[in-house]
Amino acid sequence: MISFQAKELQEDYLSKKGAGGMNAIELINVTYRYDNEETDVLNNLSLKIPLGKKVALLGPNGAGKSTLLHHLNGLKLPSKGIVKVMDNPLTKKTAPAIRRQVGLVFQDPDDQVFSSTVWDDVAFGPRNMNMAKEEIEQVCSAALGNVGMLEHKGKAPYHLSYGQKKRVAIAGILAMRPDIVILDEPMAFLDPAGQDEVAGLLQGLNYMGKTILLSTHDVNFAASWADMVVLLQEGEVLAAGDTKLLVNEEYIKKANLHLPIIARTFKMVPELETEKLPINEQEAYRFLFNLLNEKENKYIY
Repeated sequence: MISFQAKELQEDYLSKKGAGGMNAIELINVTYRYDNEETDVLNNLSLKIPLGKKVALLGPNGAGKSTLLHHLNGLKLPSKGIVKVMDNPLTKKTAPAIRRQVGLVFQDPDDQVFSSTVWDDVAFGPRNMNMAKEEIEQVCSAALGNVGMLEHKGKAPYHLSYGQKKRVAIAGILAMRPDIVILDEPMAFLDPAGQDEVAGLLQGLNYMGKTILLSTHDVNFAASWADMVVLLQEGEVLAAGDTKLLVNEEYIKKANLHLPIIARTFKMVPELETEKLPINEQEAYRFLFNLLNEKENKYIY
């Protein structure tokens, strides 16, 4: 069972960061082209992500999602344009410091989990940050506890399930105490129970004050989890805003996505305007409750 402190942690964390109006991430006219390629993977892309948000990045294969994520912790530097993390511009000189602020979890945990034991893997980052032994003990225990893997600390990673490896990969990032956690397709190849575990974990990290940005093809997950969505197409931001973008059929079609299943279901309700379509379980419940209790003037919002 993964447990976290109350949501007040988030407000306290953001207050200590002096986060009034601060963007966790800002990209200004960012262009990137791989060597020997004729087209830009990212094309004059601009985007602002406020601190403390849960952000889902969606778009078809080849839209540039992974390339964009790799720019946010300095694995790649833009060919043109500016990347800012916590108001600090990303350069070759600042990249090492920014990587401590931005933790990147790869899609395949086998690309990230490689040490002989779970504990050694999680401790790898803190050791390379020259943390004291006592601090390493503290941050690794906390990180493994947060993802529900402390009891497995002595195991070899190859004895773990795929979902457990994903949690260890996340713990390895948490042990370095980043402000921002970025995940590339964190739900890929997980069964429904594993997806629920990771979703709960990410929600808990946000309660702890972390800004979470992930790429996904799952519009249903994005609709129920995110408070901001970014639609990417051919290396450009097609649209960015709240989750109601996921019922904008023009944008959804251009991004090669589909409406969330709940929105598709309620679309069959006569005379229900598209922008008022429920997109997740909570909105569907409120809609049905208000509909059934309309005559008694009982409403929830």
